[in-house]
Amino acid sequence: MTDGTRTASLLIMELRNIAIIAHVDHGKTTLVDAILKQTGAFRAGETVGSRILDSHALERERGITILAKTTGTHYRGVKLNIVDTPGHVDFGGEVQRVLGMADGALLVVDAAEGPQPQTRYVLRNALEQRLRIVLMINKIDRPDARPESVLDAVFDLFIALGADDDQLDFPVIYGSARAGIAHTDLSVAQAHVASATGNILPLLDCMIHTVPPPSGRADLPLQIQVAMLDYDDYVGRIAIGRVLNGRLSVSDPVVVGRPGQQSTPTKLSNLFTFEHLRRVPVKKADVGEIVALTGIDDIRIGDTVTSAENPAFLPPLRVDEPTLTVIFRVNDSPFAGKDGQYLTSRQLRERLFRQARIDPALRVEETESPDAFRVSGRGELHISILIENMRREGYEFSVSKPEVIMREIDGELCEPLEDLSVEVPQECLGVVMELLGARKGELIDVSQLPNGNARFEFVVPARGLIGFNSELLTATRGHGIMYHTFHGYGPFKGAIAGRQNGSLVAWETGEVTAYALENAQERGVLFVSPGEKVYEGMIVGEHSRAQDLDINVCKKRHVTNIRSSAAEIAAKLNPIRRLSLEQALAYLSEDEWLEVTPKAFRLRKAVLPRSKRSRAH
Repeated sequence: MTDGTRTASLLIMELRNIAIIAHVDHGKTTLVDAILKQTGAFRAGETVGSRILDSHALERERGITILAKTTGTHYRGVKLNIVDTPGHVDFGGEVQRVLGMADGALLVVDAAEGPQPQTRYVLRNALEQRLRIVLMINKIDRPDARPESVLDAVFDLFIALGADDDQLDFPVIYGSARAGIAHTDLSVAQAHVASATGNILPLLDCMIHTVPPPSGRADLPLQIQVAMLDYDDYVGRIAIGRVLNGRLSVSDPVVVGRPGQQSTPTKLSNLFTFEHLRRVPVKKADVGEIVALTGIDDIRIGDTVTSAENPAFLPPLRVDEPTLTVIFRVNDSPFAGKDGQYLTSRQLRERLFRQARIDPALRVEETESPDAFRVSGRGELHISILIENMRREGYEFSVSKPEVIMREIDGELCEPLEDLSVEVPQECLGVVMELLGARKGELIDVSQLPNGNARFEFVVPARGLIGFNSELLTATRGHGIMYHTFHGYGPFKGAIAGRQNGSLVAWETGEVTAYALENAQERGVLFVSPGEKVYEGMIVGEHSRAQDLDINVCKKRHVTNIRSSAAEIAAKLNPIRRLSLEQALAYLSEDEWLEVTPKAFRLRKAVLPRSKRSRAH
């Protein structure tokens, strides 16, 4: 063995690449906070917030991880590269990509809730990639915690996912990420949490002992597969991946490409590794390291960065296919251009295809119209996050009603199905069963939870879940909780009844008055309030009957020179309904669009003029 190879082997032994996987809100990001704080990532006395890695505004608002993040820290002479992954199935494309950068995974499970549908999803992906698993049962300080039962449930999940004997031999850690405490012994962990003593270090010891060092070889040609893309205003596009084989110096000539495609010779401008919350510039990186590269403008997720002298390209990354599709088109409403900065089809096209390059789970296609583009994603949340990000960036556009992507398998029409888990109070069982029955849901299992709630397991068509969350919250007075994950394609379940009520449509363009709304509210539930601007064809409410109704919400009180005490009484208006983005998408019918601007969401008819709509019917 040469000195260079011996040095590379020592460097590999001092490195661990670990992905943290879990269901939504089971404590991944909080656990990363504790690891960074207790391994010296911050100065003494430095003010540090919570959920440090959730730097994106939407992540902090919604309390979920949307984008995978990479950080690095040092402990006992070993560098730990830690990847925080999303827990929601709609962002499963992120999980599938970044797991390829890891050699092990820390599975975090809530001590009260136990494994959930997304736990199954992320664990299945980790087992398929043969990652070494460390289980942490988190939140043992919850009053309803049941760590022993949860451990049994996780073990059963491993078996159900086909884990072999080696994979079933996983270590278990108990603790509380919020308290920054972990231990291999449950009673010790509970005592430490109760007395606010102890630390997270036993978890780090366990991960170093369990997760193997990287298996790459420094003497093979350079291979880095791009798993994530980022952008910086100063250095441009940043490609993130793991050095699978070989070594990389910032001055080395490299090529970028895929098997069977023309490769692009290039030279890097910067090379970074991850240290705590920073990207640290380095001159070279050894095998196994997770690196960030700049200077390659035309690079996509799944591309291989390899040696120019002896190129060795890797197969493209595989991610789950989209199940939901919508149409994005240029905003052509009378209010177009008043709020947004990016309005044209060229700008819309460029933004959508740029997103598709950094998110392989998203598909963007041209349509027959140059002003419209078909966008397909993993679910309602996947699409709505893209819409919200574009809106905040200054884009204006319109979005059609979401539709599921059907397939023909062995001559039979099939549709995407979802595994749905619903937790509701006992008194809401009947109404939830009725709601899901109408949406073609098939009951698989019912279980009683220690907190007195009941948990249902259903297999439901993906189209049946569009807008279901808001109905569930209404039916259970805000106490219902639902999670779902992709089940697979199955035979078409038949028609599902859509929205039963028609829309209240603005008669003319103008400003909404309280006088007009006082009369209009007898017709249904209103979406607008006095003083708002509306246009002809804009949806201003939900009709109490099945058909649409054009109403005048801009009508003003007739002015006379006769005073009346009754005429001076202020209009008494019912509370209006403000729709969230997801609720607005679910509300749409086939002939309706959602207008999205930086300042507003507006529901509208596809055909705005009243006369043309009446002729179309």
